Amino acid sequence: MNASTVLPACVVNCAAYDRNGHRRDITLDEISDVLADADGGFVWVGLYEPEERLLDALQDEFGLHDLAVEDAHHAHQRPKVEPYGNSLFIAAHTAQQLDGHVRFGETHVFIGPRYLMTVRHGASLSFASVRQRLEREPDLLAQGPSVALHAVLDFIVDNYQPIVSDYERELDALEQDVFAESYKRGTIKRLYALRKELTQMRLAVAPMQDILSQLIRTPAFAIPDEVKPYFRDVLDHAARVGDSIDTLREMVAAAMNVNLSLVTVAQGEIVKRLAGWAALLAAPTLITSWYGMNFEHMPELHGRYSYLALIGVVGLVCVGLYRYLRRIDWL
Repeated sequence: MNASTVLPACVVNCAAYDRNGHRRDITLDEISDVLADADGGFVWVGLYEPEERLLDALQDEFGLHDLAVEDAHHAHQRPKVEPYGNSLFIAAHTAQQLDGHVRFGETHVFIGPRYLMTVRHGASLSFASVRQRLEREPDLLAQGPSVALHAVLDFIVDNYQPIVSDYERELDALEQDVFAESYKRGTIKRLYALRKELTQMRLAVAPMQDILSQLIRTPAFAIPDEVKPYFRDVLDHAARVGDSIDTLREMVAAAMNVNLSLVTVAQGEIVKRLAGWAALLAAPTLITSWYGMNFEHMPELHGRYSYLALIGVVGLVCVGLYRYLRRIDWL
């Protein structure tokens, strides 16, 4: 019977690689037999949101620490590296574009001298393409599970970059809306949402740099010297992504401030124009209100041309005031 036909649905992959890097599908019950074989090689198991009883069974097969398995039961872990004897437990955050939004998940990794087990939760792309690429180069797999660990972490970091590039393009479009003639309430709402998502991305990417640094230096699980340059390359990629995120966060904050400043300036311009027109209306209102008080002894009240003279005075005052307000850019 093919091994894949007896694997639970949450087991994406279960394979053994010999000392030459060649693959052989196995069942979960065969894991301990492979690890007991003195011929070398390692086991690679991939899980997606497994049941607790399955993790408990794999704990017995691999001899995993209770605390590490307890962490893997629950998806809400901070990114970290925890050594347990000659093995490591790694928790990393993943990101994926789904339905126009960025969703975050987690990948937990158990690695020992002769095994690698990945446990994915939430939004996390399958590592099938990683395995297929490595299997085309068995010389790499022959170096042990540290090569597979590098490929998994490199895949996670590489998936950050397209998301950051999408953020850059979105910010460019939003900057055009910021300087548009008309105010759009949706622009400031999207800028705020973008800053929130960038903060979440930073919480996923920044700890990855610490994880990679610890993996290179940790004595608990010795990574071969010939593999360390690959981890340093992933660390460099993670640092560049982190720098891009920090730059974008600063640019988004600046765009929000500019947007609010432009709105304030536009409101000030509107207030100036309203004040200018109010001044134009105030002048004739003041003059005509004097002559509407119906006093008997008012100057020029009985003159023949008093009415026309008053119209002329009001017109001259309004024209002079209008030209002055235009000159100081209030109208």
